[in-house]
Amino acid sequence: MEVVAAPDTSATHRVAETRIQLTGTDGRPLANAELVIAQQSHAFSFANIGFDFVGLANGRPRPGDAELAERWLALFNTATLPFYWRDFEPTPGSPRTAELRATAQWFADRGVRLKGHPLVWHTLAPQWLSSADLPSVEARLRARVVREVGDFAGLIDTWDAINELVIMPVFTAEDNAITPLARHNGRLAMARLAFEEARAANPDATLLINDFDLSADYEHLLEDLLEAGVGIDAIGLQTHMHQGFRGEDELTNILARFSRFGLPLHFTETSLVSGELMPAHIVDLNDYIVDDWPSTAEGEARQANELVRHYRTLVAHPSVAAITYWGITDAGAWLGAPIGLLRADGSPKPSYEALRSLIKGQWWVAPTRVLTDADGCFALRGYLGDYRVQLAGSAESADVALTHSDHQVELSLPGSQ
Repeated sequence: MEVVAAPDTSATHRVAETRIQLTGTDGRPLANAELVIAQQSHAFSFANIGFDFVGLANGRPRPGDAELAERWLALFNTATLPFYWRDFEPTPGSPRTAELRATAQWFADRGVRLKGHPLVWHTLAPQWLSSADLPSVEARLRARVVREVGDFAGLIDTWDAINELVIMPVFTAEDNAITPLARHNGRLAMARLAFEEARAANPDATLLINDFDLSADYEHLLEDLLEAGVGIDAIGLQTHMHQGFRGEDELTNILARFSRFGLPLHFTETSLVSGELMPAHIVDLNDYIVDDWPSTAEGEARQANELVRHYRTLVAHPSVAAITYWGITDAGAWLGAPIGLLRADGSPKPSYEALRSLIKGQWWVAPTRVLTDADGCFALRGYLGDYRVQLAGSAESADVALTHSDHQVELSLPGSQ
């Protein structure tokens, strides 16, 4: 029995082998049939933000958007969309639901999975909420969670339910309506609000807690929340590295500390600079403001090397289910930092090509020809994900999901006898 083999099995937990029996429309095995097997997608979430494509998806394209989208779609299979409350609902009762639904649908039509970010967060809370009393703030917040999760159910089924809860009650950088509520209610109550309201609105949703504070404080918070029965589905870990790559040792330490909770780990916000690094003494990345932060040849080479090391370290760990890079291009990048995989003019940096060589190269099964045996069977060994089985020289094809090993899949090829 001929085997389609994955080219690189360094992350063996990402690879499975399945025996597939192919039949025609008459139910008989297709013996000695020549097939072309091609991987279509990864089960693992290789993600990026989709903020740049709201205009394109809503009929307001900018010059270069089509090319930008082509490069994005060639690499990523999951998009994070922006639900920052201040921007999403600039005036009470007028959310940008239609615009974000159109954007989500644009991605979904192209086979991209979606995540919403975030539901509950103190930063970018609407200014019109600041004059409300605490009971009114809480009521508005609960209604906002229910509305967004319910309105997008079936289209966006993964959410950062609550963002940066460690600092939420003690946040002082700007006045907002959520921090006083968190200070009054406590972190546990805020987490319950986010997760319970979101779960009620969409019982099938995958709900994350997300934080940049990867210290013991976050671990203790997770311990308390899980002990209290808060329904956390996955743990979000931010790794913005504007001050330099954390390195394999620190990443390994982070993985060990957070994988002990037994939940999937999502590296929700990853960034690496391709220019001069932010000074190490800066505590809050938002405090570093420069007029021009260019990408450099030296920085781009460093970024590519570190990006590969970062992804290899995370993909090698079985608890990691998703990595979201925080930006495709330097144009409009967060904090003006040169963190994109493309330059502001849309040309690819070495980091883009390096990441593509992993996701669509070493971790990808290229189109391969095989012959079925006398029973119409062949073995597919590859990365977890979706594959297309096509009869050579024909348009007839069928899709199969490779989910785990040691089982047999019966697949019918339409039009074949």
